[in-house]
Amino acid sequence: MKHRKIGNVMTDDVVRVGHGASYEEVSQLLARHRINGLPVVDEDDKVVGVITGTDLGELTARQGNGHPGGGRTDRVPRQSADGRTARQLMSRPAVTVRPQDTIVDAARSMARHRVERLPVVDEEDRLIGIVTRRDLLRVFLRPDDEIRAEVIDEVLVRSLWLLPHTVTVTVTDGVVRLEGRLDRHSEIPIAVRMAGQVDGVVAVVDRLTYRVDDSRGQGSRSQGGAAS
Repeated sequence: MKHRKIGNVMTDDVVRVGHGASYEEVSQLLARHRINGLPVVDEDDKVVGVITGTDLGELTARQGNGHPGGGRTDRVPRQSADGRTARQLMSRPAVTVRPQDTIVDAARSMARHRVERLPVVDEEDRLIGIVTRRDLLRVFLRPDDEIRAEVIDEVLVRSLWLLPHTVTVTVTDGVVRLEGRLDRHSEIPIAVRMAGQVDGVVAVVDRLTYRVDDSRGQGSRSQGGAAS
């Protein structure tokens, strides 16, 4: 079964900054492109870190807190902010992905590290693209009819060798419901698991029955369960 890869959804025209760029250069890039973060690269275009508007904002806030009166931040020496380079301001190490990684892997990485974007690198860690949370959401928010077609074609027909109408597949807001009778009990968890791996699927409701219980003899089942 095919899974969408990062290479299919990433943006290859990446706004980046060299590790020697100044605070002012980074700020201008973020403002000009209306983005909140960008990768920092070295002379070989290898990703060495990521810098965000939050990083810059926290630095400004720390400096402001050291000067009562709020607006008197003009007394802060310029070297303390504008004199810093991207290497000094960035977060490291950068959390990256590769173009062959799956959408699900990238989404989990974003959630685990609490980031909104991931630089995409090649085998030598050189920057070749970037993927954002919005890019991933476009995949997870696939139309229901598109998800249904993939479950039928890739899971039921191509993987389980079933006739298309053996199982009734309905999809509502990304929730897949499987209803029908399979030949063997052992086929049910396979069908449920594979349907859940289709891009865009939120959960799978199992309403499948079977003719033969190949785990402990012959039998039948009247109800299914639920899986996600």
